[in-house]
Amino acid sequence: MDKNHTITILGTGYVGLTTAALLAHSGYRVYAVEPNQTRLDVIKQGKSFFYEKGLDPVIAAALEKGSLIPTDSYEVSVPASSIVFSCVGTPDNPDGSSNLTYVFSAAEEAGRLMAPDTIYVQKSTVPVGTGARIEESFAKLGKAISYVSNPEFLREGTALQDTLFFDRIVVGGNDHHATGQVLELYRALEASRTAIAAIAGVDSAPQKGEYITTSLSSAELIKVTANAFLALKISFANSIAKLADTVGADVVEVMNGVGADERIGRAFLHAGRGYGGGCFPKDVSGLIASGLDHGVDLTIMTAAQAVNDSMPGYIIEKLQRQLGDTLTDKHVAILGLAFKAGTSDVRRSPGIALANMLTRAGAIVTAYDPQAREEAADTLTAGVTQHDSIDAAITGADAVIVATEWPEFIEYPAAQYAATMQGTLVVDAINRLDSSDIQAAGLTYIGVGR
Repeated sequence: MDKNHTITILGTGYVGLTTAALLAHSGYRVYAVEPNQTRLDVIKQGKSFFYEKGLDPVIAAALEKGSLIPTDSYEVSVPASSIVFSCVGTPDNPDGSSNLTYVFSAAEEAGRLMAPDTIYVQKSTVPVGTGARIEESFAKLGKAISYVSNPEFLREGTALQDTLFFDRIVVGGNDHHATGQVLELYRALEASRTAIAAIAGVDSAPQKGEYITTSLSSAELIKVTANAFLALKISFANSIAKLADTVGADVVEVMNGVGADERIGRAFLHAGRGYGGGCFPKDVSGLIASGLDHGVDLTIMTAAQAVNDSMPGYIIEKLQRQLGDTLTDKHVAILGLAFKAGTSDVRRSPGIALANMLTRAGAIVTAYDPQAREEAADTLTAGVTQHDSIDAAITGADAVIVATEWPEFIEYPAAQYAATMQGTLVVDAINRLDSSDIQAAGLTYIGVGR
C-alpha cells in the first residue's frame, strides 16, 4: 500500500487503539505505536488491554488482513506515513493544569522522522495554544509539516459506535489542504462503517454526522468546552439533589420536568455520585487552569468541580446517619468500581472514592465490578476486598451501595438483596434502582435527592 494510504497512530489508549482499528478497516494501512511492551503484546494477539465492547474482533480482523501493524518503533512507522495522529496521554498536574510532557515528546520525536508534507494530527485533548507551540517546533526543523487539531468525542463503553456513527467531526488548522485530507479519512470511515459495525457486533445507526472546519484555537477549545458543559450539567443536577433532599422533593421527577424543555434536554441531568473517568475531571480542571493562564477566572467551573468532589462524601454522610452515626466495623458492599458501565476504566471513579473513604472511616468494605477488577486493584486501599460476583460481595453486608450503572446491578432482584445481606440498607448512588421494589422487599432505600 502506498504512503498516501499509510497512517501512524501514536499511543494506543481508548482513543488511539479505537481510531487505529477502525481506520485499518477503511482502506488504510495503520501503524499503532505502543511503547509499553505488555500492552503491545496484548494488541499483537488481536485484543485490547482494556475492556471496550466490540473492539477485540475489529482488532483481530485488521491484524489478520495485515492492515493494522502494532509496533513500538517510531523509526519504522512515522517515515512511512503521510498522516501521523498523536493520541498520547495528557494526565493532569497537581495544580489541575494539563501535563503535556507526552504530547511534546511525541511531537518532537515524530517531527525528527516525518518526511516533508506530512500531516501531524493532534487527537489528544490539549489546552488552547498547544498547537501553536508545536507548529513553532516543526518550523524550526525546516520541514513543511502541517498541524491539524482533531479532537475526539467518543465515550468509553460506546467508543466504537460513537466513532463509527459520529455526530460531528471537528478539524482545525491553518492549512486547508491538510484539514481536507483529515476529513477524507473520516469520509472513508463513514463509507465503511456498516461493515465494521457488523464485525464489532454493534448496532448500526442511521446518523449523518456533521463535518466542522475551524481555526486551530477553536478546535482545541471545542473539546474541553463540550466536556466542561456536560460536567456542569451533572453538578447542577447534584446541587438540586441536595436541595431536594432538604425539602422532600424527588430530583428525578424534578429533572424529568426540567429536561422536558427542549432548550435544556434531559441528557446529563442525572443526579448521583458525580462524574469521573479520564475526561470530565481532567478537562474541567484543565479548562480552569487554561482560563487562569489567560487571565480569565472561570468561577462557574470551579463551583462545578467543588460540587462534584463533594458527592461521595455526601452519600457516605447519608449512609452513616442510617447506620447509627458510626461506620466502624460496619460491612458495606460497593457494586461498581469502573467510573461508568461499559468500561474497565477506574480513573477518578466515584465507586473507588466511596470504597476508600469507607475504609478510612473504619468500615469493612467488599466490592464487585464485572470488568474493572484488575484495574481497580492498584487504586483501592488495602482494606477493600474484591469478589467475583454480586452475591459474594453483599453476603452479610449491613449496607450495599450501587455505584455504577451496570445492567446486572440495576436488574438484580430486590428479594435477593434481602436474602443475602445481613442489614437492610440499599444506597442507590446512581438513582437508577426501583425504590418501590427495594421497599417491598423490606429494605430501606436511599437515593441521591430522592
